[in-house]
Amino acid sequence: MHKYFPHTEHDLREMLSFLGIKDIKDLFVDIPEHVRFHGDYDIPTGMTEMQLRHHFQELAKLNRTLTVFSGFGAYDHYEPSVINHLVSRQEFLTSYTPYQPEVAQGTLQYIFEYQSMITALTGLDVSNASMYDGPTAAAEAMFMAEGMTKRKRFLVSTTIFPHVKEVLRTYAHYKGVEIDYIPMKDGHTDIEELKSMLSKEHSAIFVQKTNLFGIIEDHSTLGALAHSMGALLIVYADISTLSILRTPGEDDADIAIGDCQSLGIPLSFGGPYLGYMAVKKAHVRKMPGRICGLSYDKFGKRSFVLTLQAREQHIRREKANSNICSNQSLMALYVTIYLSLMGPHGIRKVNELSYQGAHYLYDQLLKTGKFEVAFDQPFLKEFTIKSLIPSHLIQEALQNNGFFGAYPLEQVNEEFEHLYNFAVTEKRTVEEIDRLVSVLGGLSW
Repeated sequence: MHKYFPHTEHDLREMLSFLGIKDIKDLFVDIPEHVRFHGDYDIPTGMTEMQLRHHFQELAKLNRTLTVFSGFGAYDHYEPSVINHLVSRQEFLTSYTPYQPEVAQGTLQYIFEYQSMITALTGLDVSNASMYDGPTAAAEAMFMAEGMTKRKRFLVSTTIFPHVKEVLRTYAHYKGVEIDYIPMKDGHTDIEELKSMLSKEHSAIFVQKTNLFGIIEDHSTLGALAHSMGALLIVYADISTLSILRTPGEDDADIAIGDCQSLGIPLSFGGPYLGYMAVKKAHVRKMPGRICGLSYDKFGKRSFVLTLQAREQHIRREKANSNICSNQSLMALYVTIYLSLMGPHGIRKVNELSYQGAHYLYDQLLKTGKFEVAFDQPFLKEFTIKSLIPSHLIQEALQNNGFFGAYPLEQVNEEFEHLYNFAVTEKRTVEEIDRLVSVLGGLSW
């Protein structure tokens, strides 16, 4: 299958003739002349395959590969090489939506398996067949709560990621939903303030595990609290960590959402990501997207079908639960293969190694005398620490020595001045951690 079909001069003349124009430039007459580009593009001349390979190899030398010690919702976990070989197969890479189950059993099967794995990790009953990413999944959960309760107020913890907060705020504005923010105490959601704020006007409580500081919050009492007011509990969670932390299901959450990027999806300069959503069975018909189910044909053979398709491509637009009209199916396959390869033991081991590395880095930074405890709270693979070193020196030193990390939280809120986020995954070695500590510990000003 060709990846590119060039047009000949004859093809272009025929198309122009059919359109009744003389020149391709005539297609752009509505664009003001002063904003058009009239120069020559800096594109190299034709090359042989060997020349082209050499050309890109030379360009690649300009790239710098940095050692990642940053988190904040995007994590540098190991991605087994076999995954790319499988997801690059043409039947997966080029397929779209499995409208015809009789010819899409392979696609439907991995979607079903993906859903099964998401429910196992979240401890909830039903998962849909993926969302775009974590933040938009959060917005869809907010709309779901509003639609189920008919309430226009949404209660959100201030300890969620800032990019999730911004997406929620944008979606809420155009939906007419008002967001109330729960203050924090010692780096986690202030439960006493939450109790005083929660009312029967709120559709849901929205919290995050682990939170923006990396702290593992205790949500065990929030389900009963939300339900006592007729509201829902929504938990935004790093799904990889749910292999060892209490699941949203165990916390009596109604909806669990988040991003699957931590399940081996490479960082890739910001994408693609994959949002997940899992709910209690009672809420399944209000869930956006689509759900793949297991059935049997007339011969008694196992078969897979799209069981629920509450989206505008399949039903009337005004009846759709959401405007999510597509998803990240290929990345759902990526995650399914990753979880199949790792298994329950493997994904637990990933988090155990990340935990050990993060706590080792945290302790070593404190020993330098140039960092202080910000929050005395439990964390897993990322943490927030207070620095005595000026911000510009930290960033300059890390970049000059091949590191990417130490996200300054003052960019989130001016009150978080001198606070920095670090993350450690199973990929980071003791030698890399020691070198990072040596670089930061050796700074003077």
